[in-house]
Amino acid sequence: MSIQETMDNFLNTLREQAEEIPELMDVFVNCYTNTLNTTVKRMENNMTHVITGDIPAMWLRDSAAQLRPYIFLAKENEEIRELIAGLVRRQFMCITIDEYANAFNEAPNGACWEKDDPDQNPWVWERKFEVDSLCYPLQLAYLLWKNTGCTTQFEGDFQAGVEKILEVFTTEQYHEEKSHYRFNRNNGYYRDTLSRDGKGALVKSGTGLIWSGFRPSDDACTYGYLIPSNMFAVVALGYLEEMEREIFHNEELAERVKALKEEIQRAIETIGKTFTEEFGMVYAYETDGYGMYNLMDDANVPSLLAMSYLGYKGEPEVSQNTRRFLLSEANPFYFKGAKAAGIGSPHTPSNYIWHIAMAIQGLTSETREEKLEILQTMAATTGGKGVMHEGFCCEDDSKFTRAWFSWANAMYAELFLDYMGYELEK
Repeated sequence: MSIQETMDNFLNTLREQAEEIPELMDVFVNCYTNTLNTTVKRMENNMTHVITGDIPAMWLRDSAAQLRPYIFLAKENEEIRELIAGLVRRQFMCITIDEYANAFNEAPNGACWEKDDPDQNPWVWERKFEVDSLCYPLQLAYLLWKNTGCTTQFEGDFQAGVEKILEVFTTEQYHEEKSHYRFNRNNGYYRDTLSRDGKGALVKSGTGLIWSGFRPSDDACTYGYLIPSNMFAVVALGYLEEMEREIFHNEELAERVKALKEEIQRAIETIGKTFTEEFGMVYAYETDGYGMYNLMDDANVPSLLAMSYLGYKGEPEVSQNTRRFLLSEANPFYFKGAKAAGIGSPHTPSNYIWHIAMAIQGLTSETREEKLEILQTMAATTGGKGVMHEGFCCEDDSKFTRAWFSWANAMYAELFLDYMGYELEK
């Protein structure tokens, strides 16, 4: 059966199941078909290149999130399985080219957002080190295997990429002493570059946490220990431990991964949270290991709001306190207006809510009623375009950023499928 036939059958089944919410189904169709139709390219070397949308480059993070909702189709269609497996193989090829880069070109053509210091490899679109960029390919490889039985994603550079990931994670636990990574961008925009001649703000080494130069928004971290990304690393390393045992039968490497995972989780639970008068003990967004904390959340995933979505099992009371804080105006990036309320980002203007954050709120909600309410609000805030955007003004959704943003479309699709009872095994 062709991809189109599989897609048509799936959509027809969903239409029958969603007959009471046809307007939400129409938006789902727009969002779900958009990525396959506009951002995916099969390469001659049996790999898959996925651009983020209106930027002609492949982000390791975005590309994994973009194809994740198609794992449901991959259960029924070998061609889609190979499409996703081809993306994983390409992601790990990219990691072996430059394990610190976050976005890559289709070919070694030297295209880039800007020429940075140090100059990037011609394969690299941008070299902002973000811990989550090394977690997402592990997550996608695992979910594809766990839900479809596919193992071709582990061919090629997978194990070489794993070694690179582990090397980076352990090095960046001692960023100050051991890391050679630097990033300077001379455009005068402070969120686009790192302080101290590219080394970033000072952090305490040896805490067990992994340093990150940038957030998943591609904005520089205020404090180098980004707690949501470390949470994601714990989950991704747990996936890797299982894959090394079950797929590669490499007990030695699995034990090494397990020890690192446990070390990071102990550090999160020890120094990744702080007390607040209003909400009690909460997880911080960032810390420096010296006692400074940044209390906020960002719309981009991994985020604190996405803890349970990612699979991080935090302390229940602290997790609940944190969620109450994040979805309140005590969070400096929580906005409320005539059109919607939700989390935005310093990456976009004030009072701009992100569809990604709204989807995460729905995916982590315990009630079906809240999921539906959020879907309805998302569908009503597309500025009349019928697809999701990056951020939109909470007072006027005709004002928005990024008309073509595939990750946001994928997140609406995930929430819709979740509401309809479709879940991936994790």
